[in-house]
Amino acid sequence: VQLQASGGGLVQPGGSLRLSCAASGSIFSIRAMGWYRQAPGKQRELVARITTIGSTDYADSVKGRFTISRDNAKKTVYLQMNSLKPEDTAVYFCNLGWAPFVNWGQGTQVTVSS
Repeated sequence: VQLQASGGGLVQPGGSLRLSCAASGSIFSIRAMGWYRQAPGKQRELVARITTIGSTDYADSVKGRFTISRDNAKKTVYLQMNSLKPEDTAVYFCNLGWAPFVNWGQGTQVTVSS
């Protein structure tokens, strides 16, 4: 599986962004998928996860603000991010929902700043 995250950018506090992750390969529809992020000087952390049947879980820091979804036909997973805060600034990656992970790729930068 190869993954390509996109949709990041610079946004003001309180703003919104929608990230997309396009997957290649045949296992997308049978694996849980996740969005992760890594801020400078910090470890990579799970932001949100969605199973094949649409069950979701979120990091406490993003509950109520972020929504993960997936389109199996398009092999794409999305992360709708609302009410963004400066502490959401990070490089966002998509990957499988649980280890073992595939290649992380470059991710997409999200910067929340006024």
